[in-house]
Amino acid sequence: MKEPKIIPEIKLNGNNGDAFTILSKTTEKLMKAGADKEYVEKYLNEAAAGDYDHLLGVTMKYVDVY
Repeated sequence: MKEPKIIPEIKLNGNNGDAFTILSKTTEKLMKAGADKEYVEKYLNEAAAGDYDHLLGVTMKYVDVY
């Protein structure tokens, strides 16, 4: 499993706050930062394992949210 070279940043506000957008933007940023498919799948599985607040908490562990 290959982690990203840098911790990517994503901006979440307004319509960008729905769960599918968060998952999509985070996945895209992780891959652009150098993460491999296994790392991205780990994020997706962990993030989708709970409610919206859980999703936000997990996402903030993988990327910087502003």
